[in-house]
Amino acid sequence: MTACAIEGGTAGAATTADPGPEESGEPEEPVGAEAAGAEETAAPEGAAAPWADAPRAPGTFTLTADGAYGARLTAAPGAPGEQRAWYPERWTLDGPEPYAVPLPLHQPEEPDAQVVPLADGRVLIRRRVADRQMFSLLYPTGPATGELALGAVECDGMTLLPPSPDGSSVYGLSAGDHSSLLWLVAGGAFGPELVAEIPGHCSGGVWLDRAGRMLALDRQLPGGGPVKAVAVDLARNGEVTPLLQIAPSSDDRLLLADPDSGLLLIRSDAPGHDRLGWGVLGSCLPVRFPECLRPADVAVTPFAVQPGQMLMPESCAVALRIDGAAGSWVGIWRPQGRRLHQLAAPEGWSAGAGYWSRDGVLHLPYANAATPCAVARFEAPGDDGPLPETGGTGGTDGNAGGTEPSGAVTPPVVCKPVPLGQAPLHRAAPPD
Repeated sequence: MTACAIEGGTAGAATTADPGPEESGEPEEPVGAEAAGAEETAAPEGAAAPWADAPRAPGTFTLTADGAYGARLTAAPGAPGEQRAWYPERWTLDGPEPYAVPLPLHQPEEPDAQVVPLADGRVLIRRRVADRQMFSLLYPTGPATGELALGAVECDGMTLLPPSPDGSSVYGLSAGDHSSLLWLVAGGAFGPELVAEIPGHCSGGVWLDRAGRMLALDRQLPGGGPVKAVAVDLARNGEVTPLLQIAPSSDDRLLLADPDSGLLLIRSDAPGHDRLGWGVLGSCLPVRFPECLRPADVAVTPFAVQPGQMLMPESCAVALRIDGAAGSWVGIWRPQGRRLHQLAAPEGWSAGAGYWSRDGVLHLPYANAATPCAVARFEAPGDDGPLPETGGTGGTDGNAGGTEPSGAVTPPVVCKPVPLGQAPLHRAAPPD
């Protein structure tokens, strides 16, 4: 376990424990930055409210871990106030052109149904029937929809977690006040299987490795107290170990993790109020809470991290959903760049849905009246040019306000390279 501290803060020691070697939500509600007396941050030019005539799916657009498939509940547009029949829809995104396949059955779905795509193109659906959760796999069979029933779990409520990186497993979390049950609802040998019972109320759900073994959950122990991120080892019968602790009494939640670089995106109130910060898994470096990630009067929530940046967490591009009075738009940020670039989202974007390619291209799925299925692509902007001055107020683009550096800008220390055999054991004292 590695002890760290908040950058520039005194809230206590932070811990980002390495959950162990790799082997081959409820989503967090966005919290707006506190900005009493600050100017309102406007949306980038071109940002607009969601497509007014589009059917608003009650759930979210869910992507497989590799971004090859997506799934959502949708319905044909109808007159205002008209009741519409919801049905699952699968998007294929890894081909030359994206396309959507409707998966309706003989009766419409309830608005609280949840769908998750698998790597083989099938879609898992969770339906609530009385006090039971029913699970089935849906797939296209010519003009019709095939359905494979997987079984049921008796519980009042369950949330499906993000698809496992292995592409074939889906887990569900049934949270209670005293304990939470983790279920393998797809990918098991005999239908839904109970994987672990975890003391306390759990939420969240972030994968820490590429094998689908290590899962991070946000847990509050029975009887109350702060929320802390923990790691659950699925290969050891759900063994739970501490993952993140910034201060003893702070709520420390894990929002995103990149297994390649170890970059962690964290939300914590250790600085005095909820802030979005970043750290590195297993690192002794401080957890940082950049000022650029708290523009005025908006909520900022990360949803995708650029993969493939092995051991280079500061170079990873991070996509963020920005919600304000003008609607939702997109932010792009790198830890090393220390500035938030704000971009208008495509009309009909499924807010909070998207994925990065390894070469730094952000893919955003969207649908509107003109395009029923499409993907917009954005290259991560560079961070060249002077950093904005510390202490600026909110602005409307990536080069003005809302892009403050995470700390005071100081010139780097330049060391003259010398052969290893002649390198001093201690750094020379600076001149007076």
